[in-house]
Amino acid sequence: VSDTDDGIVQSPGGQDCCAAESRKNCCQLFVSLREIETKLRNTQREMEVLKSQVQGNKVAFGASISTGENVGPFNTHTTLIYKKVYMNTGSFNPAAGIFTAPVRGVYYFSFSGHNHSSKPMGLQLMTNGEYVVTSYNHAAGNRYEAATNGMMLQLEVGDQVYMRLMQNTWIFDNIHNLSTFIGLLLFPL
Repeated sequence: VSDTDDGIVQSPGGQDCCAAESRKNCCQLFVSLREIETKLRNTQREMEVLKSQVQGNKVAFGASISTGENVGPFNTHTTLIYKKVYMNTGSFNPAAGIFTAPVRGVYYFSFSGHNHSSKPMGLQLMTNGEYVVTSYNHAAGNRYEAATNGMMLQLEVGDQVYMRLMQNTWIFDNIHNLSTFIGLLLFPL
């Protein structure tokens, strides 16, 4: 290999070594560019999947009994019906008072109840027919009382969560929406 006056390194046969090296570098850059483009397309697809999963996992509801009167007492445990729905992404059935988990995940549920204390109020958060937590006001004279409770639950697809009014107790609601039930997905599993 020798140097010529124009500064181009040539092989003994007179070929331009830099041009050959440039072609090699250009080919390597082209291959690298194609690899990066493929990785970018794959990353964009993954982002779209994750975006649809996050948007598809927006699960929440909020409702109140809104009867304007007492519900109960009944001689048996009774599923509460929440007539006024403030927000529902579709997994809460207000006609039945039942939330059905659309995705496996960790959910948060909270409830409140209001009653006149001449009779007790007993509320139970239920999952698939099993009681989870209770809030209970004993008969305590002639005043209005409120009770709340809540819990995080790990649910599978199709699990059902609802509120139950305990046997021989009552609950009250009016235009002020004092007796409520809410639930939301914290994160999918």
